Amino acid sequence: MDIMRERPRHAAAIEDLVVDCFGEGRFGKTVYRLRDGVRPNNELGLVALEDGELVGTLRFWPIHVDGIGETILLGPLAVAEGLRSSGIGSRLMRAGLSRAAAFGYRSVILVGDEPYYRRFGFRRDLTLGLMLPGPVDYDRLLGLELVPGALANARGMIGRADGLPVRYEMSEAVA
Repeated sequence: MDIMRERPRHAAAIEDLVVDCFGEGRFGKTVYRLRDGVRPNNELGLVALEDGELVGTLRFWPIHVDGIGETILLGPLAVAEGLRSSGIGSRLMRAGLSRAAAFGYRSVILVGDEPYYRRFGFRRDLTLGLMLPGPVDYDRLLGLELVPGALANARGMIGRADGLPVRYEMSEAVA
């Protein structure tokens, strides 16, 4: 299996994989609203290929966090159904976080399962002062400091990097 930087030619296969993993309902979630109309970070996006077939993806998105400015939002991390628990997700995570640090990012935010992401250093206590502009299960809002203390002053709202408002319907799913 090869892990490589995401390329434009991977876009359709990435979308198919993400639909398989998370379904169409994901678009109503707050984290997807932060990404709506925003291009993923091209430097950091990774894919896993097995015999030329895309079997995993990891993306990062620019966001703004009150108190620290611009940082990145991790997700989605998606792996083909038959290959989950095979280490592909872990390899993508380690490679992606290494790239993020190499490109000078100081912190990473995500909404995900703390028991899974804890192994990569993500912690709930680093995001206790943060809010999202829509419904979210705050137990799933996690942070990682690539530079010690990078999230120490993070307080307030997480928003789009372009400053545009995040729109959602109250009836929509929790992030």
